[in-house]
Amino acid sequence: MATAPTSTAAGATEGPGLPADAISYEDLYARWERGNWSATELDFTEDARQWREDFTDFERQAALWNYCLFFWGEDAVADNLSPYIDAAPLEEQKYFLATQQVDEARHAVFFKRFMQEVCEIGDGSMASGLEAIKPQLTPGFRKIFDRLDEMADELRADRSPAQLAAAVTLYHIVIEAALAQPGQHFICSYLEERDQLPAFRDGMANIAADEQRHIGFGVKLLSDLNREDPVGVPRAVARILREVTRFTSQVLMPPGWDERYLTVFNYTFDKVGVEGLVSMTTKLRSAGLAVETLPGPALLPAGLTPLEISQRGRALAMAGVIGVREGPSDRDDATLALLFDTIRRQVNPDHGLTRATTFQWEFTDPDVPTWHLTVENGSSVVAQGEAPNVDLHLRLSYQDWVDIVGERLDPLRALATGRLRPRGNLLTLARLGKVFPRG
Repeated sequence: MATAPTSTAAGATEGPGLPADAISYEDLYARWERGNWSATELDFTEDARQWREDFTDFERQAALWNYCLFFWGEDAVADNLSPYIDAAPLEEQKYFLATQQVDEARHAVFFKRFMQEVCEIGDGSMASGLEAIKPQLTPGFRKIFDRLDEMADELRADRSPAQLAAAVTLYHIVIEAALAQPGQHFICSYLEERDQLPAFRDGMANIAADEQRHIGFGVKLLSDLNREDPVGVPRAVARILREVTRFTSQVLMPPGWDERYLTVFNYTFDKVGVEGLVSMTTKLRSAGLAVETLPGPALLPAGLTPLEISQRGRALAMAGVIGVREGPSDRDDATLALLFDTIRRQVNPDHGLTRATTFQWEFTDPDVPTWHLTVENGSSVVAQGEAPNVDLHLRLSYQDWVDIVGERLDPLRALATGRLRPRGNLLTLARLGKVFPRG
């Protein structure tokens, strides 16, 4: 087994001992051979009877909504894996990725069969099944999988270690580890508890085992790429995580944010959210790319537990602050307090300010109160109302500010078009980008 060299780059771990070092590409390939299974030989006869007779109307509706995300996702990842194979620098990596593409195609066939033979969706062709479920896709799901399509094109044009690392982070860490794996655990747990859908349950267990192998490969490949390019890889990983994680709360987003779609099967938003966050951060740490060591702005608000981060992300997504905004953002007192507390927690500790500095947001909306933030070495304080001494006044509409926070509006564009009107210390304005770096 190769020994990790010492590195002082951001995100790298000195010396041997990364969890990824316990995995070899040859072993991963051997596990694939031992774990082969057939999606076409499963008998869905009993599943179809139970689906009709044992599930309530709402249970069928809730389960189908979740299964549709998996069906579309498996087809999408199968379609987008070829450039990963081309970009992988080692033959052993290419061989394993070839087995992964086979796995993903098998998973898509499995879901297509279940949709048609049990749920009576589609005419048996892949195209008809996918077209029928498209309306079920959630806003966050669409954003992340559209980004996967774009990433495939980018990887075809650029096979560098940094670009491949960004692609692996999106595919193996975000989509498979943070999103799919918790969803698989959710489905498998309630089907086991209820002893329902035996063939579908067997197939899901096989898929979960396949995905665990895929994730292990992604962690190892990230670790190896980081050793090859210990500057570019952490930057690329941080960049793609900042780009897509703001949409993750809206992936498992049922119609109307109705949590009964989960609680009907004895699950909750919190359980799924915490598992996804812990899975993502653990896998990155195992690759020597711990979230807190990645360069640039903080990826997660400081000082919060995984549960608090998950709850905060969902609340801000529901309020139309982060993610896909489908209407005006909420402006109630609780949303404003959560928004500005999040801003406080994401002040760059290396802001470069030499004295206490106060920023004040003065909204053009008559129903939105003024807020201010005072940044000092070692602490930041935010409060509603006007501050006695303000270094920089920021005047703009509430919606424009929320869209800047949610990265839907470029602050430089807002400044150039007069939608953001600063007043006060010009040096403080120049340093605003250091206090709130964009990455």
